[in-house]
Amino acid sequence: MGEIKISVILNTYENPLALQKVLRALEGQMHQRAEVIVADDGSGQETAEVVRAFSTIISVQHCWQEHHGFRRASILNNAIARSGGDYIVFLDGDSVPAKEFVADHASLAEAGCWVQGRRAFVDETAVCDFQAVGWNLARLFVSGKLKGGLKAVRWPRALIQYDQGQKGILGCNLGIWRRDLQAVNGYDETFTGWGREDADLGNRLYHLGLRRKLVHGRAIIFHLNHPLVPRDRLGDNQALLDQTIAERRVRAKKGLDQYPCDHSERMPMSK
Repeated sequence: MGEIKISVILNTYENPLALQKVLRALEGQMHQRAEVIVADDGSGQETAEVVRAFSTIISVQHCWQEHHGFRRASILNNAIARSGGDYIVFLDGDSVPAKEFVADHASLAEAGCWVQGRRAFVDETAVCDFQAVGWNLARLFVSGKLKGGLKAVRWPRALIQYDQGQKGILGCNLGIWRRDLQAVNGYDETFTGWGREDADLGNRLYHLGLRRKLVHGRAIIFHLNHPLVPRDRLGDNQALLDQTIAERRVRAKKGLDQYPCDHSERMPMSK
């Protein structure tokens, strides 16, 4: 992994079962130059207990904000400010990484690029039993409970495409140098509710002059399917994204510069 310090930021909200699976999968991958920040948009005590249990095993911090609707951009900026890595890897708290995930992102990091990995999807009926290590993926695929199964295959060589495309910009399985996040002022917190905050970040990185490094066959993750969250703000957020693209905006209007480097809000340990 060289001298790169990796910060893995997991965003979560009220899904402690999935979070436990993600942290367990990361447990064997962390080392002295890697850390985990759980970016929590206001979950209750059960999530705090999961983080506490793993804090004795790996370097993990709990970055928490009160829940006032879907404010993913806000908690991610808070977590970025809290983190100490040279390179930030974003991973959803419902997406379980394969055992090489952190090492893959460390090897894929490249100046002038941000890295976008892909994901396979585990059916809701298989979520409770799923573990990334030792799971029989072939059986899961044959049963129809694994979608996008080719994205779960570790190829002999990574398949890499460099572009500035719009399709497939995801906020999970995303690797970005800290200096580039600072240059674009992180996530834009004018995006509230579900949708398009990741595409906005990706486009501002394009406007900064970066390319996307789109990767298949490395940095593999398994999304644990769940009911869809409300998408009532999607139209408004799409309009904000369209404005970012039209204006070729680089910096977030309301972003990372709100947070001092040591700023974070810890979840109360009891209620």
